[in-house]
Amino acid sequence: MANYRRKPWNGATYFITQVTCDHLPWLCRDIARLALREAITKVRRKRPFEIDAFVLLPNHFHALWTLPENDGDLSIRMRLLKSYVTRSIADKLDLETRKNLSREARRERNLWQRRFWEHRVRDEKEFAAYCDYIHINPVKHQLCQSPTDWPWSSVHRFIQQGIYSPDWGV
Repeated sequence: MANYRRKPWNGATYFITQVTCDHLPWLCRDIARLALREAITKVRRKRPFEIDAFVLLPNHFHALWTLPENDGDLSIRMRLLKSYVTRSIADKLDLETRKNLSREARRERNLWQRRFWEHRVRDEKEFAAYCDYIHINPVKHQLCQSPTDWPWSSVHRFIQQGIYSPDWGV
């Protein structure tokens, strides 16, 4: 069995992508958004981190998170987040997902892909590029015409703070 280990980088900023199991589009449902928000709040209480940018799409989310200077454990945060959401709403979503022996042996529910993708952000240029990628993503997936049309994105905060112009991405 593969041993997936991530090198901890205390205080690092990470670009994260987490996808739903089988790419099922349940994340933008009211119940899922609420559960995810509550899970993020709970995880941040136990294991603080800053949310620099975020977008929620029907079958995945992208985020930029900055960890505290004395902590580099991104994996525990993602594990807790997925666990909280799963325990909270798995029985209420009524999803038809594929069963497999590996998931059954581990007693895993089928809400999330087992692994997540992450990249440690190395400089301001990379940070800005990931912010742009996150905020244009709903347009890329043809979910809206303009990033500001998508309600579940930190693009609105970026505009409010003057980081982006009101017509950014149009």
